[in-house]
Amino acid sequence: MTDPARIDVHQHLIPPDRSRGMAERAAALGWPAPAWDKPGAIAMMDRRSIATGVLSYPAPLAAPDDPAGARAGARRVNEYTAEVVKDRPDRFGHFAALPLPDVDGALAEVAHALDELHAAGVMLLSNANGRYLGDPEFDPLWAELDARAAVVLVHPTAPLGAMVPGLPAPLVDFPFDTARTALHMAVHGVPRRYPGIKMILPHAGGFLPYAAHRFAVAARLHPDATPEGLLDDLRRFYFDTAISAGPASLPSLIAFAAPGHVLYGSDFPMLPEEWATEFDAGLDMYPHWEDGQLHAINRGNAELLLPRLAGA
Repeated sequence: MTDPARIDVHQHLIPPDRSRGMAERAAALGWPAPAWDKPGAIAMMDRRSIATGVLSYPAPLAAPDDPAGARAGARRVNEYTAEVVKDRPDRFGHFAALPLPDVDGALAEVAHALDELHAAGVMLLSNANGRYLGDPEFDPLWAELDARAAVVLVHPTAPLGAMVPGLPAPLVDFPFDTARTALHMAVHGVPRRYPGIKMILPHAGGFLPYAAHRFAVAARLHPDATPEGLLDDLRRFYFDTAISAGPASLPSLIAFAAPGHVLYGSDFPMLPEEWATEFDAGLDMYPHWEDGQLHAINRGNAELLLPRLAGA
């Protein structure tokens, strides 16, 4: 049975001034062009028993050689999103966009978004112009987010080279890139060194739960690491269910994730709603839930992670 009050930690918006660019990006990725407006988002949430959606902007903010444009883009996206939340705080929260790989710009936007705009956390793309999130130059940003005990959504983006040319990047490249950046962070010690950060990996972590024990073998190549330690670091991540509530993927996710670390995600409007409802049904109808487990995924775990949204 559908839970009547889901908290959706993986929901997007497209500011009006970015709708054309988003449509062009979707076409380049081989994906249907998404459309977004606030009334349509709320209507979708009502149809799918979503009480609250945490909004984020899931695309690069500017061209790779335009750091000033990325800073300005982050500020505009975040202020627009904050106004959407301010107008309907009962239905929305938001994760702020940051202009990586510009660390100084990202630090400035963290302060503005969390202190002035009251964002629920921040969103980072899985790679910043080809640089993955375990890059030591990003340590000052991780240190600041750790000091703030911030929630971070790590959203996939396309790698520099297509995994399988001719197939849509969101279906093929994105889950690979999610697993890649998560492993990159773990082998560089980011989750262990910055334990105050709560990081969410969309789409059940890509292939991470299925391949985690294979990845852990890499620790045997380093004298100061163990497979068990690497697995512990990988289990520090949270995971959402967007495009991932299938009969093979759910058992792998539930078997791997730490208790309380699985959250509901819709990926609206990047995933067409008629496709997404199939995954909602897969989540609702999964036959092996323990008592209270589905409610925890739909809402309870997010209430603990994002207490400001608990009463919405």
